[in-house]
Amino acid sequence: MMQEDFNIVNRITRSIAEMADLGHGFTQNLLFTIVLIFVFWLFRRIILRIVYRKTSEPELHYKWRKYLTRVLFFIAILILGRRWFEGFQSIATFLGLLSAGIVIALKDTVADLAGWVFLIWRKPFEIGDRIDIAGVSGDVIDQRIFKFSLMEIGNWVDADQSTGRVVHVPNHKVFTENIANYTADFQFIWNELPVRISLESNWKKAKKLLQDIADRHSANISDQAKQQLRRAARSYLITYRILTPTVYTDVKDFGIVLTIRYLTNPRTRRGTEQQIWEEVLTEFAQYDDISFAYPTIRYYDRGREGNTGWGLPDDEENPPRKTP
Repeated sequence: MMQEDFNIVNRITRSIAEMADLGHGFTQNLLFTIVLIFVFWLFRRIILRIVYRKTSEPELHYKWRKYLTRVLFFIAILILGRRWFEGFQSIATFLGLLSAGIVIALKDTVADLAGWVFLIWRKPFEIGDRIDIAGVSGDVIDQRIFKFSLMEIGNWVDADQSTGRVVHVPNHKVFTENIANYTADFQFIWNELPVRISLESNWKKAKKLLQDIADRHSANISDQAKQQLRRAARSYLITYRILTPTVYTDVKDFGIVLTIRYLTNPRTRRGTEQQIWEEVLTEFAQYDDISFAYPTIRYYDRGREGNTGWGLPDDEENPPRKTP
């Protein structure tokens, strides 16, 4: 029976070749290509129908369609290449091209696996570290072959407090995105707290008060930072010389800005800001010559303040001033 079917196929092939004025081998390859494409198309339809019945998640549907299409496409290319060209007869060549096709079809998955190896080997971060990557900040709570997980901080929540969401990041992001690690080697960060006072305030007294407050909150941290800095200097070129808090002076549109710069643990930044602000409010309330600044609008009443000599026209209430 099989021999008869084969003879029928040969006769059909010869008939098509004679009618189209094509070679027998070319016609065979063409029919093989058409049949293979149809078989792969039918196979894809069957597999996707099974997947659709098993799950109703659109994301899984999308992934199955994408990856199945890619894999079948590259397998078909390799099979047809071996059929049409002699160079594909080599088993080694065929397997090499098959491997390359699979890598291209599953490039994200292979990249995730490579990223996992990089995380284990180079260790840009570990479980428990606080990092920022691909616009997401959080504490690393899990590492797997294809992804790592963060307990998200920030976003719609002020400061560095947790949002309660777990964000899963593909491992290949470590190759394409910048990674900021808050806690690796040197486990402190610099934080700045601007305090605005009015131009009429006694800014020297205010600066002295702020410096004393910052020193009280950073006494123990500075000593710990020095020890960690010596360890971190073995791996990185860190050249911090001053680790004690500092208060900087600046002048803005509506007042004087005294900025407290101090070291703090990244996980307690909001708490230290609260403690410092409470002491600042308490201290400043004791002095009448220190007041906070805020955006203000000043109005000029010429009737009360008189002519300022800016070339404005005089009136009866404000006669021109006589010069000696």
